[in-house]
Amino acid sequence: MLKLCKNWYNILSDEFSKSYFVSLQQKLTNEYNNYTIYPPMDKVFTALNYVKYDDVKVVIVGQDPYHEEGQAMGMSFSVPKTCQIPPSLVNIFKEIKSDLDIDCIQNGDLSRWAKQGVLLLNAVLTVRKGFANSHKGIGWETFTSEIIKKLNDRKDPVIFVLWGNNAKNVMPLITNKWHYILTAAHPSPLSAYNGFFGCKHFSKINDILTKLGKTPIDWH
Repeated sequence: MLKLCKNWYNILSDEFSKSYFVSLQQKLTNEYNNYTIYPPMDKVFTALNYVKYDDVKVVIVGQDPYHEEGQAMGMSFSVPKTCQIPPSLVNIFKEIKSDLDIDCIQNGDLSRWAKQGVLLLNAVLTVRKGFANSHKGIGWETFTSEIIKKLNDRKDPVIFVLWGNNAKNVMPLITNKWHYILTAAHPSPLSAYNGFFGCKHFSKINDILTKLGKTPIDWH
């Protein structure tokens, strides 16, 4: 069963009766019954369950969950402590070191960021084992776009971090001028040298939070 905290459930409650979400649930039931799907069903909404709507400071938009065993945990770019750190996250840690001159804790569990108000939101929240992007187009994008719209409606500024073209697709949803948008290339080894390295997003985020009178993120 999909587990979503009361805070976000109340905010998104209108979505669950819409035809696209009913169809999505039917597809997910079939997928989980017949294939190995990541993350486990009770971890699909982990990103939302860590950060209440009013507590979101930063949104880092990812594409879809990792598709190999034991990696996906319901938060973009994050893997359990026991997993090898994936290449994109290795590059994220490298940029943090270059930008802030701090050494990240050498495990890929980013719940330490989530607890500080960083919403690690994938555009697609599930994936079939071994098949990247296999759940693209089944309805998740409509749902996660609604999350972005709800955050856009907030009067309290949010910093949206969009790495790569897939993440930049949500930009048209961020219409209120008091929010902040940071864009760069994706941290994947295929594109990190095309503008992710040197983007200095982590210091920029903390500078913005300080300006807003909020506690900066400890990126360790």
